[in-house]
Amino acid sequence: MTIYLKNKYTLKVDDFNFKCCIGKHGVSKNKVEGDKKTPSGYYSIEHLYFRKDRVKKPFTKLRCIKIKKNMGWSDDLNNLKIYNKLITIKKNLKYEKLYRNDHKYDLLIPIKYNFTKPIRSKGSCIFIHLTKNYKPTAGCIALKKKDFIIMLKIINQRTKIKIF
Repeated sequence: MTIYLKNKYTLKVDDFNFKCCIGKHGVSKNKVEGDKKTPSGYYSIEHLYFRKDRVKKPFTKLRCIKIKKNMGWSDDLNNLKIYNKLITIKKNLKYEKLYRNDHKYDLLIPIKYNFTKPIRSKGSCIFIHLTKNYKPTAGCIALKKKDFIIMLKIINQRTKIKIF
């Protein structure tokens, strides 16, 4: 199964075309940390992370991980060992907080961009997450909750995402 970003407003999953939003500055082959661009390419996806206090564990074939208050995703350019990885929050690290007050990360799936052997400044924290208003993201792909839940029923750990 492959998920396709057809254009900056449409994510195709199987026979479904879901309205979505992407990075404020569009899609790029040359992603840089903080450029607000969605990286083009063909990527695997990670597990589903979810806020148990806000949503029931959805039906999915993905491994499900409960988001805890101390979880973050490192965007720390000074620490390549943890750059673009799930971390336990510490004061001396830079990170994207997963346990947020807004509802964007109530459900999220990391896209394995710059993932296995991350390159400093090439970009981190690229997720499929939730949106309520389709405003451009910082580089992620965002869907409405009802569409995200439908997508979860279709995809599995072998699913890839194609962004062009």
